Amino acid sequence: MMKSLDELIKVMDLYLVKKAPPLPKNIKELLVKFAPWITIIVLVLSLQGLLLFFGLGSMFYIPMMGFRLGLAYNISIIFLLITAVLRGLSIKGLFARTKYGWNMVFYSILVNAIYDLLLGNFVGLILGGLISLYFAFQVREYYK
Repeated sequence: MMKSLDELIKVMDLYLVKKAPPLPKNIKELLVKFAPWITIIVLVLSLQGLLLFFGLGSMFYIPMMGFRLGLAYNISIIFLLITAVLRGLSIKGLFARTKYGWNMVFYSILVNAIYDLLLGNFVGLILGGLISLYFAFQVREYYK
């Protein structure tokens, strides 16, 4: 698993850093400086979504709502939980500028991309996933 993940990172590094137009150094430094704070804000917003899901959760288990809606609801909660945990784990590493912090952000982006793919949300996959990956790989060198 790790070998294929390393290969994926190498391919993305090739296309999102070496072949893509680079961000100016001052923009990269700003992104690295504010990344932990942005992650905290996104995490708080995610937690609000989780609380909403859990509050409305009983409504989706009414048999009249149907299996499909309940399944989509459960899948959404699972992916939101995984993403929130990964973002939470990344915060300390982002402040310390460690590779671990960057990896957790990278994994959360991949989980979101998989979720968009499962939903058929190709616009979100392309816009959210690729743009997030582009910025993540542009600043990857700052995390040791």
